[in-house]
Amino acid sequence: MVMYRDFTQRKASGLGLAGFVRNNADGSVTVVAEGPREKLEQLIAKLHKGSILARVDNVEAEWKQATGEYKKFVIDYTHA
Repeated sequence: MVMYRDFTQRKASGLGLAGFVRNNADGSVTVVAEGPREKLEQLIAKLHKGSILARVDNVEAEWKQATGEYKKFVIDYTHA
């Protein structure tokens, strides 16, 4: 229980971003976030560090056009 999803949700919401964070069956985490590039870059920097209990081995970012489908940043409790 490293609280990485909660950490991500708090940081993304604090930056005013919208999207979701989800655990994957393989132990990785998926984050989809929309907002100003500067704020997204700040989130990526925070994700590299993670929560105090987390061990972050790698963060990969893929930039895409925002869809506008997200209204706030939430934790998705389904597993991909």
